[in-house]
Amino acid sequence: MMVRKHILAAAMIPALSAVTTAGATLPAAASEIKIVVNGAAITDYDIAKRAAFLKLQHKKGNLTQQARDELTDEALKRQELKRLNLLVSDSEVNDAYARFATNNKMTLNQLNGVLDKAGVTPQHFKEYIRMQMSWGRALATRNRSQGGTRVSEQDAVQRMLKDGGKKPVSTEYQLQQVIFVVPANNRGILPKRRGEANAMRARFNGCDTTRDIAKGTLDVTVRDLGKFVEQELPAEWSKQVTSTPVGQATSTLDTDKGVEFLGVCSTKQVSDDRVARLVFSQEATAAAGNGKQEAAAQAVDKKYLEELRSKAKIVSE
Repeated sequence: MMVRKHILAAAMIPALSAVTTAGATLPAAASEIKIVVNGAAITDYDIAKRAAFLKLQHKKGNLTQQARDELTDEALKRQELKRLNLLVSDSEVNDAYARFATNNKMTLNQLNGVLDKAGVTPQHFKEYIRMQMSWGRALATRNRSQGGTRVSEQDAVQRMLKDGGKKPVSTEYQLQQVIFVVPANNRGILPKRRGEANAMRARFNGCDTTRDIAKGTLDVTVRDLGKFVEQELPAEWSKQVTSTPVGQATSTLDTDKGVEFLGVCSTKQVSDDRVARLVFSQEATAAAGNGKQEAAAQAVDKKYLEELRSKAKIVSE
């Protein structure tokens, strides 16, 4: 996540320095499909907006080709993020967009005007923000699943012997997931569903009664997720889960499925060899240093995209 935020900031800072002089113009009704990625279309209008954004960043070379390449990668990322349920919500994107305006001493209307004048459009910039934030989550999840800096069982044993045989302790969470379903073709009802989810979340008083509370409410899914050691929690939920008392629910989160929250059914302290490896691996990754972490994350990013491309059907005009 740290690397993605850095990339996002690096892309936006030079953009603002150029907006007062930029004046790109997009075609009025450009809608010809230029690239198809696993059935998802990228039009010449999309490409023109990204090329305008690259111009704001003072990028050199063939901006149209760079725009095509970036949008192709983003189409692959978006499809993977939807599969993993890791796309950040509209509210998170809007908050980041508003912070960007504030940090650059602009009102939202001023920022909107600047982006429109440059030929980028606010919506294109927001989707760029969404992809940067979401892909950071995907990289964090993948890195965690691959163990980050891995500690073998033998290394963990040696570490414990060094500590006098003491095993590290972690918290195990038993979780329940509640989803207020919002169809992809009807996202307009998202605010209404968010209100319903927050109302149910306020009534949540333990996992045993969730299904009873949900009765009578349409399109609500309740799932018992099982047990997760703290180091295994998904990045987008980790802070919320660890700060939520037993018998209560996390804040709601907008996802591609709808509006979700997690109930913390129970917790207990655990200490075994598996926990030792998880804790020691996490500590080793942190001790590797930011520079090494960033290089490793970039390597994961590159490999991840190569894998997605190798499985994809991409038709380009």
